[in-house]
Amino acid sequence: MATKWNLDPTHSEITFRVRHMMISNVKGSFTNFTADLEAEDDTFKNVTVKTTIHTDSVSTNNTDRDNHLKSEEFFNVATHPTITFESNSLNSEVTGNLTINGVTKPVKLDVEFGGINVDPWGQTKAGFSFEGKVKRSDFGLNWNAALEAGGVMVSDDVRIYGELQFVKA
Repeated sequence: MATKWNLDPTHSEITFRVRHMMISNVKGSFTNFTADLEAEDDTFKNVTVKTTIHTDSVSTNNTDRDNHLKSEEFFNVATHPTITFESNSLNSEVTGNLTINGVTKPVKLDVEFGGINVDPWGQTKAGFSFEGKVKRSDFGLNWNAALEAGGVMVSDDVRIYGELQFVKA
C-alpha cells in the first residue's frame, strides 16, 4: 500500500539559474507550486512524484524581467499557465517527464534524500534536494539576442534546483 506525502510549501523551494551575457548568472524562483509524492514505504521505493508549477509565479526580483519571462517569448503564461513534472523513478536521481510551454521531454535530475524526522508537533517529515540542467530550446523557449562581442544574451542551459519537504499524510 502506498503512503501519501503532502508538500510542506513553507519549507520548500524551486529555483533556477541561467547565464546572462556569457559573464554571470541570474537567479530566479517559482513561488507557487504543488507536489504530491507517493511511496511504497518510508524507504521511498516505488516513488511517484507529480509537481505543478504556476508559471505566473516566476520571480527574479526584477519586474521588467519577470514580465518578459511571463510573455509569449518565454513561458507564455496566458496559454501555458503551468509547468508539470511527473516522475517514473527515484533513487539517487529522479527521471520523468517535464512539460514546459506545451512541450514534454524526459529529464533526469540528481536527488539527495535528506532523511525523515518528526517535528515538535508530531508530524513525520521527509526532505529531498534536487538539481539538474535542461536546455530551454528543447521546450521552445528560444528568445535570445546576439551580443556585439560575441555570444548571446541568455544561455540555452538552465540549472534547476529544489528543496522539497513533505509531510506524511
